Amino acid sequence: MSPDLSWGELAVRLAVAAGLSGAIGLERELRERTAGLRTHILVGVGSALFTVVSAYGWNDVLGGGGGATTFDPTRIAAQVVTGIGFLGAGAIIRHRAGVTGLTTAAGLWVAAAIGMAAGAGFYRGALIATGIVLVGLGPLRWLEPSKLARARPGVATLHVDLRPREPVSVALAAAEALGARAARIGVEDTPDRRSLVLEVELPPGVAPAALVEHLAALDAVTAVRLDA
Repeated sequence: MSPDLSWGELAVRLAVAAGLSGAIGLERELRERTAGLRTHILVGVGSALFTVVSAYGWNDVLGGGGGATTFDPTRIAAQVVTGIGFLGAGAIIRHRAGVTGLTTAAGLWVAAAIGMAAGAGFYRGALIATGIVLVGLGPLRWLEPSKLARARPGVATLHVDLRPREPVSVALAAAEALGARAARIGVEDTPDRRSLVLEVELPPGVAPAALVEHLAALDAVTAVRLDA
């Protein structure tokens, strides 16, 4: 197997795939998601290499077929799209309170696409896609309902860290004790804690700071912060 691709060009394609997919992974890493920098780099580089092998890795086979061998260079790369779905499914966690990890799974999926583009030498597409994704993960987060809700009076979004395997009902009951009503709940588990995103509607006379202080006093809660 002797791909018609120089060592230098191969290195550039894999490096571009690693750099661009790693940029997405770094954003996920900074937000303490389950799939971070290393995972996204592995997905991007693996996808790029699959694409290179699919396009260039079978020259010997084609050359020895006397013109009778037919080959579709997209077949191997096409399986990346299917295979990455199984990896992304591992990042999605369903709780009684809802589903988390969808954005992380989508990030892995698009990292694979960026890696394939870099492996094919389509650098402009890979770079533009990375920029769009980073904008979507960053500035566009402020257009999410949980962010826009802060503009409404009596609505607060809290990030509550519970001890591992502590029930979500502990925080909900404490909030309801002050008359607050949960409008949206998000849960994400890590080995050392259970993170809870809680959007609540506060009754008149109850300040968000009072709810934060009330939750922080619970033994099951390790940290609380108000989404400012």
